[in-house]
Amino acid sequence: MAKTKTAPKRAPKAKKATDGASKDRFVGRDLVVTGARQHNLKNVDVTIPKKQLVVVTGPSGSGKSSLVFDTIYAEGQRRYVESLSAYARQFLDRMDKPDVDLITGLAPAIAIEQQTGTKNPRSTVATQTEVYDYLRLLMARVGTTVSPVSGEVVTRDSPRSAAEAIQAVLPEKTRFYLCFPFPAHKGAKKVEELEALRARGFFRLVALPTEKQAEKGAAAEVIDLNETPPESVRTPVSRLLVLVDRLATHPASDPTTNRIADSVEQAFREGDERAVVVTAPRDQPFETLEFSARFERDGMEFEEPTPQLFSFNSPLGACPACQGFGRVPGVDPDLVIPNPELSLRQGALAPFRTEQWSKHQRSLVRIAGQAGIDLDAPYTLLPRGQKDIVWKGQGEYVGVDGFFSYLQKKQYKMHYRIYAARFRGYTRCPACDGYRLRPQALTVKLKGPALGTEGDTPAWFHIGELSELTTADARAFFDAVELSQHDQEVAGRLLTEVRKRLDYLVEVGLDYLTLDRLAMTLSGGETQRINLATSLGSSLVGSLYVLDEPTIGLHPRDNDRLIGILEGLRDIGNTVLVVEHDEQMMRRADQLIDVGPGSGALGGEIMFQGTFDQALDDDRSLTGAYLSGRKSIPVPETRRPTDPDRQIAVTGARQHNLKRLDVAFPLDAITVVTGVSGSGKSTLVHSTLYAGLQRIKGNDFEGKVGAHDEITGADLVETVEMVDQSPIGKSPRSNPVTYIKAFDAIRELLASTHQAKIRGYRAGTFSFNVPGGRCETCQGEGVVQIEMQFLADLYLECEACHGARFKQDVLEIRFKGKNVAEILDLTVDEAVAFFKGQKRVAGRLQTLQDVGLGYLTLGQPSNTLSGGEAQRVKLAAHLSKSHQGHTLYLFDEPTTGLHFDDIKTLLAAFNALVEAGHTVVLIEHNLDVIKAADWVIDIGPEGGRRGGFVVAEGTPEQVATVEASHTAPFLRAALA
Repeated sequence: MAKTKTAPKRAPKAKKATDGASKDRFVGRDLVVTGARQHNLKNVDVTIPKKQLVVVTGPSGSGKSSLVFDTIYAEGQRRYVESLSAYARQFLDRMDKPDVDLITGLAPAIAIEQQTGTKNPRSTVATQTEVYDYLRLLMARVGTTVSPVSGEVVTRDSPRSAAEAIQAVLPEKTRFYLCFPFPAHKGAKKVEELEALRARGFFRLVALPTEKQAEKGAAAEVIDLNETPPESVRTPVSRLLVLVDRLATHPASDPTTNRIADSVEQAFREGDERAVVVTAPRDQPFETLEFSARFERDGMEFEEPTPQLFSFNSPLGACPACQGFGRVPGVDPDLVIPNPELSLRQGALAPFRTEQWSKHQRSLVRIAGQAGIDLDAPYTLLPRGQKDIVWKGQGEYVGVDGFFSYLQKKQYKMHYRIYAARFRGYTRCPACDGYRLRPQALTVKLKGPALGTEGDTPAWFHIGELSELTTADARAFFDAVELSQHDQEVAGRLLTEVRKRLDYLVEVGLDYLTLDRLAMTLSGGETQRINLATSLGSSLVGSLYVLDEPTIGLHPRDNDRLIGILEGLRDIGNTVLVVEHDEQMMRRADQLIDVGPGSGALGGEIMFQGTFDQALDDDRSLTGAYLSGRKSIPVPETRRPTDPDRQIAVTGARQHNLKRLDVAFPLDAITVVTGVSGSGKSTLVHSTLYAGLQRIKGNDFEGKVGAHDEITGADLVETVEMVDQSPIGKSPRSNPVTYIKAFDAIRELLASTHQAKIRGYRAGTFSFNVPGGRCETCQGEGVVQIEMQFLADLYLECEACHGARFKQDVLEIRFKGKNVAEILDLTVDEAVAFFKGQKRVAGRLQTLQDVGLGYLTLGQPSNTLSGGEAQRVKLAAHLSKSHQGHTLYLFDEPTTGLHFDDIKTLLAAFNALVEAGHTVVLIEHNLDVIKAADWVIDIGPEGGRRGGFVVAEGTPEQVATVEASHTAPFLRAALA
């Protein structure tokens, strides 16, 4: 009976983590945070159980990231750095101590944050995930060097292997001479070499017949230097060999093999590691066999593979022509052939369309018959050999390359220069064929299934060809790679690491990415999942994994696989702490922590902690209210009708994996483009629709426009605005009020006061970005950085301005009783009321309020904003612009970092845009947004090569009925 009354060892599920008894019970066993005050956290106490999947949720700006990243993870990193030696610490980023009383039970922390990918053009999917590092080692250890001339394997001969090869290749009792090449010392004459040989005991030479003599049956002759003086030897050096031994083959005789091996060893020693066998059969043509202790074949000497040889970041491995980038400035094939669907007769070659250069087009037509080129087939369908003729020329036809070489020679003439410039860009490096590596590195290969061919017959692949495979195909290759038993033992560990990382890349839904895909071309969600796969590859145990919305950019279909991976991390003994708003993730979590109740100053409290089921019944939890259905984002009662005469239509979109799509975007409506990750959504909206419209409108646009036939309806919109996921600013001087251009109007109001005019102050005086009115001690930052030699730098309040950022005499200027520093301390909600009647200021601030950012202070540094807040500030900046005509707004996953409640506010802002006479197109996976749209375009069905089709389009109700759509089943549930 006594046992049944004893309190349980773990915290009661219904109790909050702030219970003092719970905290004591968890000390040492769980992660306990006491008194967290970082940013807007209000003295938070929370206990996070170890070895569980814990989801932290709440409205945008409520303090989730402040708790998880800026407090827990930051302290974990700081402790790790502080544990290192003082010498090592000076090379690392020194970290501030978070504003928290105590954190106990903190395990080593690994963060996988929302961040845009690297801009380094050398970084690829393979290098970021460490797959390439293991591939380099694998190639160096078990790669086979294959001669590009004969296709035979290159090996280094030993005396024993050479002797066994001679016994095996030549018939039994074959008489042969074992020789080494005639020495060729620089500057030495033949007579001098012959005398030197005789002095070293080599008296006999083998003189080979000429080719014509050999055809007539002439055999090799032996010249004895004892009988023929050196000056009497007339045979050219190129046909002379030095005789080491005369032998006959006896395959069953070990003594014979040993003698041959001894003679080969002597030939290697005397002949610069080369030996030559010349047969001396009676009445038969002679033949020669060459052996080398060097790494060579077919007259070429190869390098012994080392890991550095396969690194395009090392001068030892990088292609000298392109320095390891894979591309060089030159003729851009996409500009030469802008539409590969045209045939050569239709004018696929743009340079030859002009009257001046049409003679080359006529030459091509004339030689097409004898070259076997189909002039009426689309260029894209021509075989590789015919395309080579088009580019390299044949007969009277100079080819595209020859034509541009001619223009290069004539570049002293301006009109030639201008014409050639129309077709210049970056092209695949011709020296390395875009593989980034020196030719020597590309001779080392692995044998495996030739993916995509019937029966998957084995073929040789070098590291560049392996990097061109998708992660799914690469996994299939390494599962079936052909290695000898010895190589299996050598490479076993490396193969395990490669397979494991490729498995994770496929599991996180990135099976469509090629290994050589540039990191700078990846979306934010893809970058984060690559970081996740990299961390998973390390297989750490007992660690704290901290993730920031890993479901970004992920279709609901793929969420299940991702959650399964996180559960696997938990099951092997890690604690997984996830900042997330996805309902699927919350349902599978062991615990939910809801931060709130509001955002900014209204947030920073733990509203609920417990299981998913407990959250449904908790009255304080805003998240629970949405999960239980007490609150919801309603399905619109009616959809806006679409007008066939008011739409922007893209015809023949074929960039990347798009399959010649014809897609219409209705105007005066909200359109959502959805589909699985990698299906082609961004290519369609970013690269084709946005870039194409910018070009049509004559706007400055840096970058390449996605290949397409035509965009119609562009005249129906005045401007096009793209709101993507790029950050709004990294400087603490950047803030929301400067980004939306409201601070300009505020500074003008201050400069217009009577007092400011008397002192001669202008609007620039009230800026903390330029010298004048700002405090020069802190240069307008409000804090002064104190460098600590071996500790984190300290940021102390500026003693001159006490954090106000301006000089004292500037602070004396007041508008309606407040100076510039006090105005910057106002929240947006307070500022809207304060500037009532000032249309320029209040109108811009109102847009921040409309997108749910009323809680932000005007002067909050941009680098402290969450991902969701930053994107909504960009939305507010576009909303604040006064557009006279119809504007097409394009948004890339605007729900990033947004809670259900924030999405409700965001949808209201989108609807307001449409009601004001504009059009909104969204790339989105969030089902609440999809169900609220007027029109849905579902791209798929899969990612990569298997994507790029329009699977379904129509209203959400119509798309929900399409069985081929992966979105449909989830959308049906959302609409229900």
